[in-house]
Amino acid sequence: MAKSIKNDNIIIATGRRKRSIAQVKMVPGKGNITVNGINVNEYMPFDTLVMDLKQPLVLTNNENTFDITVKVNGGGFSGQAGAIRLAIARALVSYDANTDQTRDDAYHKVLKVNGFLTRDPRVKERKKYGLKKARRAPQFSKR
Repeated sequence: MAKSIKNDNIIIATGRRKRSIAQVKMVPGKGNITVNGINVNEYMPFDTLVMDLKQPLVLTNNENTFDITVKVNGGGFSGQAGAIRLAIARALVSYDANTDQTRDDAYHKVLKVNGFLTRDPRVKERKKYGLKKARRAPQFSKR
């Protein structure tokens, strides 16, 4: 499990996906999410990506409970959304750490069952010499 820092009311967590790294600061608030200083709806080009990164909040009924500030870099929008989602899920688990974890509605149990605490290990495979891409060979010519 990745490190999550919890100071008084501030929770900091990190998430990664593909080449993207996201650092999330979660503070009690009204549900505002800013990514690199820009509102999440303006930063992400597609609404599906915004829905995707908000899934842990929706699942735990915390859409309007926290203000979230995100610093994210690397990768494309899809990878960044996945990194933010993982970081938010980890922050929620850190927030709920002091409660009884045997309950069915414990954040860790709910998020784990839905697969939000698993780091997606798939990254781009490196290019090999003699090939055009990682596995794409040059076109074969018989004559």
